[in-house]
Amino acid sequence: MTTTQSTDRKGMTRRRMLGGALAVGAAAVPLATVAGPAWAVPAAPAPTPTRLTLPGPTGPYPVGTAELHLVDRSRPDAIAGGGHFRELMATVWYPARDVGRHPVAPWMPAGALKAFLADVGFATLADQAPFTSAHVGAPVLRSGRRLPVLVYSHGARSHQGDHTVMVQELASHGYAVVTIAHQYDTYTEFPDGRVAVPSDDRQAPTLPGDFAADLRFVLDCVEQLAAGCNPDVDRRRLPAGLLGSLDPDRIGAFGWSKGGTATACAALADERIRAGLSLDAPMQMNPPLAGDLHRPFMMMSAHFTRATDPAAAAFWSHLRGWRLDIQAQGAVHISYGDNEALFAQVAKLFGWSGEQLQDVIGTLDPDQAMRIQQAYPLAFFDEHLRHRRRPLLDGPSPAFPAVTFLP
Repeated sequence: MTTTQSTDRKGMTRRRMLGGALAVGAAAVPLATVAGPAWAVPAAPAPTPTRLTLPGPTGPYPVGTAELHLVDRSRPDAIAGGGHFRELMATVWYPARDVGRHPVAPWMPAGALKAFLADVGFATLADQAPFTSAHVGAPVLRSGRRLPVLVYSHGARSHQGDHTVMVQELASHGYAVVTIAHQYDTYTEFPDGRVAVPSDDRQAPTLPGDFAADLRFVLDCVEQLAAGCNPDVDRRRLPAGLLGSLDPDRIGAFGWSKGGTATACAALADERIRAGLSLDAPMQMNPPLAGDLHRPFMMMSAHFTRATDPAAAAFWSHLRGWRLDIQAQGAVHISYGDNEALFAQVAKLFGWSGEQLQDVIGTLDPDQAMRIQQAYPLAFFDEHLRHRRRPLLDGPSPAFPAVTFLP
């Protein structure tokens, strides 16, 4: 299939990227990389019980989180069979208050994490998975104005937690962020205990257009929340203050890889998306992305640059509003996510050489990579949803020497 995996014409997939790391003897812990069937993992020293960590958000607000179980009754699910409709899990992240009584959320639900690690051959490492900085069910911080909303779409064979650092950073600065688990192309867990894993592409093809349809359906659910209605099909209680707290007139969207392509597709089709951001998206679809986009759009490029990916170049040529394309030198396809933080710790845990680590995450310094993904998406959405001018978007910054502005 054309774009169901993060792949270019040379066949570079996330699975192959990680496989290359394993081939050079790296006993990788692929907690932040998606793969298919398990590999024959080389012997490695027994890990210590050190728990991996993620950088905390820098914003002034603590973060809360709540799950939503959603069903799109406008889309029958032929894979699940008659009478079934497209089913999704989503998570809302938001600025919170009184978080002390509420536990922090895990990086992935336990069942999904177990399936994920089993698929990549590291089931014994589940106890070392990181926690987030978000507190489950904490009440929403209400400040008198509704919260601008961002919707996030993950990559192929990935999961909602893949960009937790970015998501919780945005929430800590006053955004409500809704992350989507795209059924049949993700690891997730439903309230009744069912664990979903990525399906074989031949049995359950999931295209960027399907992701885009999910995204637009979630926008409908955002409007329900804004109107004071609970879209959760199980009618589970939502955190205090969430209903009526979202601003349906200030909505942005962002996504990584296949999710970035879906973000572009949805933005072209749906004017509710006032600003869009893609994180190294190939922009390859069948049929191709078409039409002019007159709203702001930003690209953070790494592997899929306009110089190497004609589809990305073609999409760029149709951006008629504010546009920006930046690239962090030394970044690879997985560099704009939690991978940078997690693999840097894994390298120490298993004694990787610097070369082995760079084979996975590139030569971009991990600490700078994390600061880049906290700063630039926030600046973009602040400027275009909150109308707060951010000089960071005007040109190269001495604070981020690796970031170049592509003409």
